[in-house]
Amino acid sequence: MTADARSSTPFTGFPAGARATVVPSLFFSELLPQIDDEAELRVTLYAFYALGRRKGYPRFVTESELRAEAPLLAALGDGADQLALDRLRQGLEKASQRGTLLTLDVEKAGQRERLVFVNTPSDRRAVALIREGGLDLGRALPAEQGAPSSRRDNVFQLYEANIGPLTPLVAEELKEAEELYPYEWLEEALREAALLNKRSWRYVSRILQRWATEGRTREKAGRDPGEGGSARAQFLRRYRDLGGQ
Repeated sequence: MTADARSSTPFTGFPAGARATVVPSLFFSELLPQIDDEAELRVTLYAFYALGRRKGYPRFVTESELRAEAPLLAALGDGADQLALDRLRQGLEKASQRGTLLTLDVEKAGQRERLVFVNTPSDRRAVALIREGGLDLGRALPAEQGAPSSRRDNVFQLYEANIGPLTPLVAEELKEAEELYPYEWLEEALREAALLNKRSWRYVSRILQRWATEGRTREKAGRDPGEGGSARAQFLRRYRDLGGQ
């Protein structure tokens, strides 16, 4: 999807009570006039947003987690996945060189990952302690492809990042979908729905249903994956048609 296509529909406005993201005031008064690279600007702002959703100490987001954020990739790549990933790495490097963000490469249990922090006194102390081995990361690092050790937690995070707030009903639907479809299908369907601005679980479930019956393909703008029953019902009907019990 091109930038022109994404901006063709006017934004309808922020709803009452919409969640806010904290951005330090100095970013606007001191850093913004200096930033002349679009990737750096977009990655920096999205890092503030991603870090604002984290809890605990130390508070960081990994590069792998940023690579799984469909809105960020859509903003960076205009639909070209490799271009988006290249710009993400470029934006992180420039923001780190400028001193807006802190990055730290770590290895844990044979797994390498880049951690991203905001450059604050607290996070500078955390980075120093992590380097010295005096501070535990506080949570498991995501796996090589960006999926953490608890894939269910990651599916929930992906849903909230790409679609919207997670309700108890949608959480149950996601748990059910995990039993029916490969994790990679869920991840891609959530990202596809976000890229097409079809931000609802109903739309995501239709993508999954269609993939189960017709094969996995990428959605195109303007195409409705179709009506018809729950994900479980349609998948099981197809399974029985193919001779399953």
